[in-house]
Amino acid sequence: MMPPGVFQKVQLQKPKSLLERQESGEERSSNALSTGHSGTSVLDQAQSTLDDTGLSSMSTICPAPLCRQFWKSGSYDNGHSAKISIQNGRNYLHVHPMFLHSNATSHKWAFGAIAELLDNAVDEIQNGATFVIVDKTLNPRDGSPALLIQDDGGGMDPEALRQCMSFGFSDKKEKSAIGQYGNGFKTSTMRLGADVIVFSRHMEDRVLTQSIGLLSYTFLMQAGHDRIVVPMVDYEFNASTGTLEMSRRNDREHFMANLSLLLQWSPYSNEADLVQQFDDIGSHGTKIIIYNLWFNDDGEMELDFDADPQDIHISGDIKKVETCHNWKSVNEQHIANRLHYSLRVYLSILYLQIPESFKIVLRGQNVEHHNIADDLKCIEYILYRPQTAGSVEGEVVTTVGFLKEAPHVNIHGFNVYYKNRLILPFWRVVNYTTHVRGRGVVGVLEANFIEPTHNKQDFERTSLFQKLEVRLKEMAWEYWDCHCGLIGYQVNKKVRASVYAENSSHFVHHGGLEMPVQLEQSLPLTTSEAFAQDSMNTGSGRKRKAVGLTETERANMKTTGEGGINNNWEIEEIQPINIPDDQLKDEEAARIVQEHKKLLAKCVEYEKSEKELSDKLARLTSELGEAQLEYSQLLAEALSLGPIKKENNVNMSSQ
Repeated sequence: MMPPGVFQKVQLQKPKSLLERQESGEERSSNALSTGHSGTSVLDQAQSTLDDTGLSSMSTICPAPLCRQFWKSGSYDNGHSAKISIQNGRNYLHVHPMFLHSNATSHKWAFGAIAELLDNAVDEIQNGATFVIVDKTLNPRDGSPALLIQDDGGGMDPEALRQCMSFGFSDKKEKSAIGQYGNGFKTSTMRLGADVIVFSRHMEDRVLTQSIGLLSYTFLMQAGHDRIVVPMVDYEFNASTGTLEMSRRNDREHFMANLSLLLQWSPYSNEADLVQQFDDIGSHGTKIIIYNLWFNDDGEMELDFDADPQDIHISGDIKKVETCHNWKSVNEQHIANRLHYSLRVYLSILYLQIPESFKIVLRGQNVEHHNIADDLKCIEYILYRPQTAGSVEGEVVTTVGFLKEAPHVNIHGFNVYYKNRLILPFWRVVNYTTHVRGRGVVGVLEANFIEPTHNKQDFERTSLFQKLEVRLKEMAWEYWDCHCGLIGYQVNKKVRASVYAENSSHFVHHGGLEMPVQLEQSLPLTTSEAFAQDSMNTGSGRKRKAVGLTETERANMKTTGEGGINNNWEIEEIQPINIPDDQLKDEEAARIVQEHKKLLAKCVEYEKSEKELSDKLARLTSELGEAQLEYSQLLAEALSLGPIKKENNVNMSSQ
């Protein structure tokens, strides 16, 4: 709790009359967006409600009741067409509140919107973030559920918060950053609820700032605004007095007008409750509260907080799986189906890798990271180099295998990540409607050479994406044709190679290492999960050879496979081999083998460096935590001394 006296510097005043606001508006309108309230910005701050000197409409919108169903809430009649005025001979672009809704429709799926907000927290790992919290909270005005998302990243200073609330501003210049368009906060929050309030604390150059911003669709609609108005207030901690004061970047009138709107339309009806939201943020971080959450078409709240106290579900989105009765449970409980309605499951696979020092905390419990590749058996690694006009555009290694539950699951597809973030989960590049070719085949890859769409739930349909889709389809069929016998299906005796798109190579397990295998070359393997590649020449094919198998596996291969399907396999004893490079007919294969040897040597070096860096990170994280704790203690001590110092000054004055 902040000590008494912190809020004495800021007290609400009765707003000026409309006439007085019009007279003083021209002087205030000279403040640009760089100071937080520009008449030329896409998003106008609350100052815009206090004067008519900026771009404005000559007509108003009649307030309409806000529909609580998202897909219907954008349908309303403004009654009149807006007439744009000109200020000082210049035209200004402004954005109608309806755009908040239409912009949010890019998110068809509520979990995709939540993931967008988590991306911002993950991007803050470079600034020291160690956690992001996703939880249910309550709106104190009416007790309705609200969604809380909070991290301990660097926080936002007043300027950064204004850019966050505006469209198209993004300061994420790092190549590893997930966000890049400067639009994710608006689309995601407005997709989840009608209103959002943001609290952010930032420390820079020993100056502590606290900023609050409100993006409220309810306020804009019910107040009849024809442009987007965003109330914001900023505080600065005065170390000499030990109090929070109105930021010097704002004039008092502007601050009071914004604060008045915040107290009217936010969940907090007084300034003390409003500022109290910073108490659990720490020395830096951001808290987002989305309230007036949307309902689905059945009139139920879209986010279900009651089905599981440790999870958040999407109401009514559990789909039944059509399969035989014995396999029904394993299919319905598989991660590929549960991710569509369970936020905990979706978040567990949302990132390909996550630092051990960073935790995603959902409703008080850590989300356990899950690597989809760990769910596979009979794994192969396939290298793909897409080309455009003879130039290599990228390089990606795809992990392909059967799900461990195969053939009892009718699940298949590729999980495509972009910059560590899952974009397409279990993307079905192959549809088996009349046959089972491809059933149970799953892949994982990180494709950074293609661009995701704005909602990060799909990729832009570029030529590179289309090439990748074709190659993944070939990959699934080739893998199935070669290895379906291992899960009980009949192997095609004449397995022929399709034309590999661009440059593509196979890597399979070989003695604990990953050895490259070119399409026209076969290489015996020594693990029980791997199997021989066919010796493939143009227009010819051979039986698959089961190598590196135990006696039990050999006996099973000779008998009828699971499900009564005969496995036509030829058993061959393993002979140790060494293939000199000069005997490889394919020059490209020889080059890849040499390159792979070099990469293996580099991997050893990188693993050693990674261990050293990991130890260093753990040490620095520990030191940072100790410094933050010390700072928080000193800050609390400084705040507690404020009233004492003031009382001493009063006593000295009285003497």
